[in-house]
Amino acid sequence: MVSWFQRRPRVVPPRIRPRASELQTTRVDFAELAPDTSSFLGQVAYLQLAFSQQLAELSARSTDLGAKETLAAAAGAALAKHQGVVAEIRRRGEDPAEAMARFAPAIDRYLEATRGGSVDESLVSVYICQGFLDDFFVSLAGGLPSDAGPRVAVLLGADSGAAGIVAMLTDAIAADPTRAHLLALWGRRLVGDTLLLAQSALHEGDRARAEERIEPVFTELIATHTRRMDALGLTA
Repeated sequence: MVSWFQRRPRVVPPRIRPRASELQTTRVDFAELAPDTSSFLGQVAYLQLAFSQQLAELSARSTDLGAKETLAAAAGAALAKHQGVVAEIRRRGEDPAEAMARFAPAIDRYLEATRGGSVDESLVSVYICQGFLDDFFVSLAGGLPSDAGPRVAVLLGADSGAAGIVAMLTDAIAADPTRAHLLALWGRRLVGDTLLLAQSALHEGDRARAEERIEPVFTELIATHTRRMDALGLTA
């Protein structure tokens, strides 16, 4: 069997982010659904820490030095985001561990449900879930205080090392095209769990009004998910 760590020439795909113009008319209303600042920061800090740990574990398991480096770099990018959010928590005079603690059980359950049963599935999980949730929380960042919101949005919008993961996955699919169908199915399953986690983070208030605000932004987030799957050559 050809290893997914095998290296071959590749074209690095462009970074995929929602186009600002597509969210311009809905972002302000959607940002009003942001949770309180402490909750927002606690959730994001723990998510980034967990993604960093997952990527570091995958790097440690790899026997290919190129793959180790790619995954370690992505782990470092997630850790840098975590540390940036932790700095925001401390700037507010709060304890990061306490801010994260109440969200850890639910996030741990989500990450366990989306971990995947193979290395390929685990890579798809990190690529899809981290990308979707980064975009989601960037969309909500406008609801943070004006001194913190822009900093957090820039922080979460920074490069996550996704291009390297895409290259590894496209190598694996090229080496064994039968993987494509199963990975496409796995990617579809991830969307439902991730949408549930995202919705649980919102302060909805009036549910009818909340749905009006949520729908267009989630529609764009799913469109961005489709572009991520396209970058892998998979059907969303």
